[in-house]
Amino acid sequence: MPLNSPDLTQYPPRSPRVRLGGYAILPRCLDKGRATLAGKQGEYHYACPLDMGFFDFVGIDPEAMKKELSKSDTEILAWVQAHARHKRTLPEILAWTAYQENRGPDNPDSREYFNELHKAGAPKRTDISSWFDVLDMDDFVSFGGKA
Repeated sequence: MPLNSPDLTQYPPRSPRVRLGGYAILPRCLDKGRATLAGKQGEYHYACPLDMGFFDFVGIDPEAMKKELSKSDTEILAWVQAHARHKRTLPEILAWTAYQENRGPDNPDSREYFNELHKAGAPKRTDISSWFDVLDMDDFVSFGGKA
């Protein structure tokens, strides 16, 4: 059983903005992976396109990391640093994270999907401009929050 397996049927994973070792997305990915192993992932998917952006950036196989999820976040970060095919410097990690935090839809299909999520969750909000914004909003309203 993974360490501190979150129950994503009861509450969302950590925001994609939460960082571990400077990496955005990683803590959320760990939550989804641990919940998946525990059968408590709800509507969330480990190794989704967002997660794959992290895996591609560092050069880690998602299935290999899944085998490490019984470890603490700190231990997994050390494992990522040891096994990454792409050894990134802290400035590279921080630049990638900043890009991810501000990234919005980049093609008509993703724009349509983004707009559907925005309209369904918080149609009157004008501050939703990035994928992280829409994910945070969707997590909030999916668990009863009023946007």
